[in-house]
Amino acid sequence: MLRLPGRTALAKALVAAVLVGACAAQAVAALAPHVPLLLAATALSLVVEGVLYRWQRGVLTVFAKAHADITVRHVLRDLLLVVGLLRLGEQDRETRYAAIAAGLLAFYALHCAIQAVSVLVRRTRTLPVVTRNIDASALRLSPAPPALLRRPGHRLLVFGLPATAGLAATAATGGTRWAAAGVALSLVLALAGLIALSLRLLPGRRPADEREVLDWFDAWLAEYRPTVGLYFSGGVSSAYQAGMWLEPLAGLDARPVIVLRERFMVPKIAATDIPIVCLPKVPTLMRLEHSTLQVLIHPSNSGKTSQVLRIPTIKHAFVNHGESDKLSSCNPYAKAYDEVWVAGPAARERYALAEVGVENKDVVEIGRPQLDAVRPCAGPPAGRRTTVLYAPTWEGWDGNPGNTSLIAAGENLVRALLADPGVRLLYKPHPLTGSVDPRAGAADRRIRDLIHSANRSRSAPSEELGRLTAQLNRLTTDGFRPAADQAERMLAQSAPEPGRSEAVARVTAAWEEAYWASLPEGEHRVVDDARPSLYSCFNVSDLLISDVSSVITDFLASGKPYAVANTGDLTEEAFRTAFPTVAAATVLTPDATGVPALLESVRHPEKDELAEARAELKLRLLGPAEPPAQERFEAAVRALCAAAQGHRGRTAERRETGLPGQRRQYAPRVTAPAAGPPTGAVPRS
Repeated sequence: MLRLPGRTALAKALVAAVLVGACAAQAVAALAPHVPLLLAATALSLVVEGVLYRWQRGVLTVFAKAHADITVRHVLRDLLLVVGLLRLGEQDRETRYAAIAAGLLAFYALHCAIQAVSVLVRRTRTLPVVTRNIDASALRLSPAPPALLRRPGHRLLVFGLPATAGLAATAATGGTRWAAAGVALSLVLALAGLIALSLRLLPGRRPADEREVLDWFDAWLAEYRPTVGLYFSGGVSSAYQAGMWLEPLAGLDARPVIVLRERFMVPKIAATDIPIVCLPKVPTLMRLEHSTLQVLIHPSNSGKTSQVLRIPTIKHAFVNHGESDKLSSCNPYAKAYDEVWVAGPAARERYALAEVGVENKDVVEIGRPQLDAVRPCAGPPAGRRTTVLYAPTWEGWDGNPGNTSLIAAGENLVRALLADPGVRLLYKPHPLTGSVDPRAGAADRRIRDLIHSANRSRSAPSEELGRLTAQLNRLTTDGFRPAADQAERMLAQSAPEPGRSEAVARVTAAWEEAYWASLPEGEHRVVDDARPSLYSCFNVSDLLISDVSSVITDFLASGKPYAVANTGDLTEEAFRTAFPTVAAATVLTPDATGVPALLESVRHPEKDELAEARAELKLRLLGPAEPPAQERFEAAVRALCAAAQGHRGRTAERRETGLPGQRRQYAPRVTAPAAGPPTGAVPRS
């Protein structure tokens, strides 16, 4: 089914208009007064509020920016009901409803008090350090308060509903007992919620305070004695960049740790047994300076990377989350690191040609250890369908039309592939697709529709796949209840059981095998979940069609044919010259006219004229097969750890001999207070 552009925005505008209209109708009915219209408008506004909180939370933000948040709307709704009651009938209604009005005021006062106490409770449960895979039972953590008490919008709707319903019933029947009963029930609910939250502020019910948590963290560092870590900071959709280095890090003969900076990132890191620590504040991060941590590897650059680079006792290596011919693979920021670890000679040449300040002596070739999961080509797809993986990259930040093939060529490529009855298409878009250019997102949606339409029938998950999925979910998720906060998750994500990582790897392999086996021969697939992985897609594919991205470099580990879409304004010759990773590729034009010949060369290897070029390019991009990349990675870690230890030793010697230390040599020799050196002025060895 085609998705109409702007349908979501139209739905939001419609719901917002209905709520505003209901409020206006309620005001007219209250002043008239008109009881049926008053009741209908009140009921409609409550229904729309529920719809907003369930499906249209973005509209709530718009109302809040207009200073019409849930509290204002709820007070207005009840106020109009009271006005309507006062406008109905007898002259003594003001006296009869005085107590009810006072009760309503008391209810809203309690609502404000609950909100104030909930903020205090949240602050006590917001710890300076968030962890995973570490026993945090010593911090007196406890389950979070019910979500209803923590969310003011939900709380006001639920606790205030009896009062609103009672006022509406009184308007319909004229009996004040309904309003009195509804307001009384709302008061009881609000008072109970306030008491429940206040009890959590008692000394015995609070988690450990900031000082206790930091002391506990220092003690854990001293006991665990980490030597190498992965440092990561990024946005919501960037966790995959850290994920590709988890297995190589876990395979080291060391005591690894993962250092994060954003609290929301803690649950987004894929399943691993490596201890994870999130240090949001810079002063907490600086505690690593006095730990045993010697090396941090960095799979991406971020604004917060400069903060950890200030720690002089730690050596830093940039490993990137993938290598390509894009400018991001030779970013000038890389010169801030002690070393830059790349896959093969091509990346070394890339940095030299870019002239971004990275010296040749600081570049270390380690291969791509995560590519051990990629199986080599087992031969042409004889007697079966040709599986084609279309994995376009995202549109990037610079607006270059050649970044992604989705906009100019995506639909043409997919139509050409689907037109061949001997093709099974796997479509795996980049996680950031459409985040910058809406045209890429629109093209992605149209491609999905084409693929769904091409499938005559959808396969049902097999019983074995369902069993393995449940087993894998049990191993990789912690089954948090919806109301769990970070403190509760931290308590639940304690030290992993022995052998969990091996069990995850075993069940994952079985799941991927069952997943591919469950697909009918001719069914095309949109692969946009974490499972199956990109490398699993490599293993079942006979051909890759992609853009200039790190996907090409990784796919070369298989030795299989690949094609690159040229959607910029370069000729094919200039395209190959500008992007060395295209040297062994079939270059496709936006009209996709070369797809039939490409498929023919895949099915008949004797027509494949690029096999030798792929082997040569693989060596240039990924380095030699021996020693294995994991061994080269570990050797680079050991060498940089040794450099860090040497630096610490020399620093200690200078302190013992009374020579100016790295942090003391600029200190002013005056007794009066003086400003210290600017941040970042301390030289690094």
